[in-house]
Amino acid sequence: MPSPDFDCQPDLYGSTLRLKPLADGDFEGMFQAAADPDIWCGHPARDRYKREVFEAYFASLLATKKALAVIESASGDIVGTSSYYTPPDLPNSIAIGFTFLVRAKWGGNANRELKQLMLEHAFTAYDIVYFHIAPTNIRSQTATMKLGAVHLYDAELKISAAPALAKCYGLTRAQWESASLFA
Repeated sequence: MPSPDFDCQPDLYGSTLRLKPLADGDFEGMFQAAADPDIWCGHPARDRYKREVFEAYFASLLATKKALAVIESASGDIVGTSSYYTPPDLPNSIAIGFTFLVRAKWGGNANRELKQLMLEHAFTAYDIVYFHIAPTNIRSQTATMKLGAVHLYDAELKISAAPALAKCYGLTRAQWESASLFA
């Protein structure tokens, strides 16, 4: 369970991105962002770019009341999503995941800004933040390590619909502050 005073759906503002609680009205913008098959190529749900598959995913994100829409400040367009969630094997902790960004935001500063906003918010209540990544999702593993996170263990966890193998990473406040000095 997240800390009772921790807001899993804050409004967060960065230099180029804004994060806001995911709402019903975000579906079309979110689907437009997700409709690129290349976004999902390294992901276990490779067909999530299809409307009928994405509808179920969006509904599941909405139901958690922990998902955030990622909005490009300049255009106002939704460019992705991310969520806070409780790791099933660490019930008094917080994790960040269920993240995707449009390809135009890959390789630049968008993922770092997104995670910076979420991490700094999480570190107001927690000393460590966890990330669970599919073993096949090398791009996300690399991006997570660039933040300063370290691989802690592998486990089979039920994070979404069915148990799946995950590479489990952790990032402490001290590691984040140290990595941020060199960013």
